[in-house]
Amino acid sequence: MDYKNAGVDIEAGYKSVELMKEHVKKTMRPEVLGGLGGFSGAFSLAKIKEMEEPVLLSGTDGCGTKVKLAMILDKHDTIGIDAVAMCVNDIACAGGEPLFFLDYIACGKNYPEKIASIVKGVAEGCLQSDAALIGGETAEHPGLMPEDEYDLAGFAVGVCDKKDMITGENLAAGDVLIGMASTGVHSNGFSLVRKVFDMTKDSLNTYYDELGATLGETLLAPTRIYVKALRAIKDAGVTVKACSHITGGGFYENIPRMLKDNTVAVVQKDSYTVPPIFDLMAKKGNIDEQMMYNTFNMGIGMVLAVDPEDVDAAMKSIRSTGDTPYVIGHIENGEKGVQLC
Repeated sequence: MDYKNAGVDIEAGYKSVELMKEHVKKTMRPEVLGGLGGFSGAFSLAKIKEMEEPVLLSGTDGCGTKVKLAMILDKHDTIGIDAVAMCVNDIACAGGEPLFFLDYIACGKNYPEKIASIVKGVAEGCLQSDAALIGGETAEHPGLMPEDEYDLAGFAVGVCDKKDMITGENLAAGDVLIGMASTGVHSNGFSLVRKVFDMTKDSLNTYYDELGATLGETLLAPTRIYVKALRAIKDAGVTVKACSHITGGGFYENIPRMLKDNTVAVVQKDSYTVPPIFDLMAKKGNIDEQMMYNTFNMGIGMVLAVDPEDVDAAMKSIRSTGDTPYVIGHIENGEKGVQLC
């Protein structure tokens, strides 16, 4: 009896690491110390000494049950972008710059090419957010997970000067809400998505005219990473007064998180075009509007509040990074919460 007979293939683990090295190498920053394969990832903090009062920010998340679609379609090279996005967007909406990322893949069986494909997506997410992929773990779980299944999660660390943190404390009535377009469903609400649509290869490969793509292509579209857009706004001298990453819980749960007491976010639903995938889900699943806005991002992945005089500069900065901004509402005095009208 040996470890391989027990279900853990050490050689496959070695091969996975070799295959992923080319992808990981592309994400390196000057601050990274040492190479891949150490017991820990090392990152120099020398640069942050230039800040007046550096604050470390952290975020951890996964892709939820979106990984099920990747498994059904046998397409694994973008799901890693989602894992990175869920973490670095949280750091960015607090005013931080992501520094590094670590991934964790749990699988029933280590298929080196599949693992390398997953890590390729993780590396792409790191490139999009300028974060270094400084380490990770691939764990085989024979007997705990089916051989063809896996789960993916990650952890990111970022930094900002305390004076630049986005806290919402200076939010005021009259401030303008800008929403940045999402790429679709992103990585939240997939347990409901999987109840609405048949989760078969044939179903996911069905082309829909209203989507302009197959259902699977639309649902697997990677989560948009907003790190560069928020950095561009800061570089333009615009102060983001409050910010929210629209994830699980949609508008109703996430927008109030950016508000201070006695402020209300008033959002105009017709201020932007809701992507067709959401209309399709609502009709096919008979989901009421309130539940849609309480589950999904509805086409807006990040919401930020700025002074009215800063709107034009903020919108220009967002467009400069390839993102699409919309003025979607404003702040009023009142009981803390969000009003959709």
